[in-house]
Amino acid sequence: MSIDPDKVTTQEETGEPAAIDEVEGRVQAEMKIAEGRAKESVAQGLQDKELEREGRKLQEEGERELEQERQSSSDSGSGDSAGGEK
Repeated sequence: MSIDPDKVTTQEETGEPAAIDEVEGRVQAEMKIAEGRAKESVAQGLQDKELEREGRKLQEEGERELEQERQSSSDSGSGDSAGGEK
């Protein structure tokens, strides 16, 4: 049995994003949140208000990006049941 290349439809042709592309944005947003939390904790220990603000800002930015990723994921109909809500 062989595959007829004329009958093959690619993800690009259907507009369907590859699974790895869907996950990548969420992972980057979660890493940004983790980095922000770490900076905020270190800043509190050092009593560095500027670094603490930077950490909070980074964390909020990551949370916004993560929410956007979740919304775009649910809009495309590929809901993520493994997403851990906090």
